[in-house]
Amino acid sequence: MPAHDLPARPNLDQYKRQAKELLAACRSGDPTALRRAAGHRGPRSRLQLADAQFIIAREHGFESWPKFSRHIEQLALARPLASIANPVDAFIEAATVPRDAHTSGTLERAKLIRQQYPEVVKDFYAAATLGDEVTVRAALARNAASATAPGGPYRWDALTYLCFSRYLRLDRSRAPAFVATARALLDAGANANTGWYETIDHPHPRPVFEAVIYGAAGIAQHPDLTRLLLQRGADPNDEETPYHVPETTDSSVLEVLLESGRLSEASLSTMLVRKSDWHDLPGMRLLLERGADPNRVTRWGYTALHQAVRRDNDLRMIAVLLDHGADPRLPDQHGRSSAVIAVRRGRGDVLRVLERRGLPATLTGHDRLIAACALDDHEAIVALRSSAPDLSAAILAEGGTLLSEFAGNGNTVGVRRLLECGVDPAALYEQGDAYFGIAPRSTALHVAAWRAHPEVVRTLIAAGTPVDAMDGDGRTALMLAVKACVDSYWSSRRSPESVAALLDAGATAAGIDLPTGYEAIDVLLARAGAEK
Repeated sequence: MPAHDLPARPNLDQYKRQAKELLAACRSGDPTALRRAAGHRGPRSRLQLADAQFIIAREHGFESWPKFSRHIEQLALARPLASIANPVDAFIEAATVPRDAHTSGTLERAKLIRQQYPEVVKDFYAAATLGDEVTVRAALARNAASATAPGGPYRWDALTYLCFSRYLRLDRSRAPAFVATARALLDAGANANTGWYETIDHPHPRPVFEAVIYGAAGIAQHPDLTRLLLQRGADPNDEETPYHVPETTDSSVLEVLLESGRLSEASLSTMLVRKSDWHDLPGMRLLLERGADPNRVTRWGYTALHQAVRRDNDLRMIAVLLDHGADPRLPDQHGRSSAVIAVRRGRGDVLRVLERRGLPATLTGHDRLIAACALDDHEAIVALRSSAPDLSAAILAEGGTLLSEFAGNGNTVGVRRLLECGVDPAALYEQGDAYFGIAPRSTALHVAAWRAHPEVVRTLIAAGTPVDAMDGDGRTALMLAVKACVDSYWSSRRSPESVAALLDAGATAAGIDLPTGYEAIDVLLARAGAEK
């Protein structure tokens, strides 16, 4: 029998807090807490949060914390089902994409509703949402006009519900059924360019048309349904499809769109820019080979090369753009060339490539000194500082941004040169960088720790950067270094080196919740005698 019964409405967050409290009590030597822990310890010699969670789960009769938390989540999902006034509408709402974040959520609630109210799938729009060809064809046989009739909770037509179904995105076993169901609807007169309007609030509130091709190609990333819609006349050149299709390194849907020959020049350029966002070299190469123009200025005011440099793309991606004629001298909406952006981000490697290709950066003002730092050109630095002292003052005014962006690109020697020019190692990156997850008011040490550049971490520590300074989100560099070990785009074998360097420098580790199972981090913290 479990030591504790669950209440009628268990709260998972409450049990998470209890686990933390139990961990703290055990570490403080509380005898009651230690008795609870006896017999529930794992192989580690030091109690961790995962052990405390395991104890809580066992006390409630569950063999693991994941099974315990899963049970509570299922209870939370099931609670409101008995009071549903309209099960069909509730099922469709749970089974279609949420209105605010189209790729979020799961099928759990939809499945629970279907289990409790199995008759919901007899509804025409629910059947379309589920990809139920038999039910849809039967309804069309009774009334072919239903193929275009609006209905259901959102007053969409059936093809729209089908293309914006969570089942379409999350249950790949049903892929053939969805294509067959869509074909039945199209054969009966459904419009391949149907959809719905969503109001977005960035930069200003306005309606945006969410076409079914966007649901199939951009959200569900479903190549077969995308192909069918294109064959039936769907236009992929809406605002959403070219933007969202590139959000993966799987080019299956992209290839279907390219093969259709229906993408406009503007759409191709949008996709090319978005491949820079995704650091996808094969996808970028595919688009360039199919005619995407690297010099076309997109609606954001950037070319693909501007974006590749802004997003710190690998040098191979810069090179493939240059190979296809990208011009590094073209200005963006702010009047900055790709070469100048490379200077400001400390991309000495890009500047060298441009020089070798006969495309040297044309620089004025203090950009010349920044470039010399990025390139580790000692002679140029000395000459510029002696002949134009005002250049150093201009660099100091932007010191936090420059130091952080050099640090983010791992330009260790460039960081040293900026420090030698007088940049304060604790200068703040006031604006941060949301794309890279850099909070406002970060230091360059935060950036280097998060982006896994241990040499830069050590350089900044040696220069006197406060190791326990918090960024605008209340995180220290050590917190970010630990997170980078296991939960970042660039998770790297070198991230633990940053953890070690910060611990060696006396960074405070108390209060950091470590992920379970990453023994390298445990060893580093144990070696430093840190309280976790």
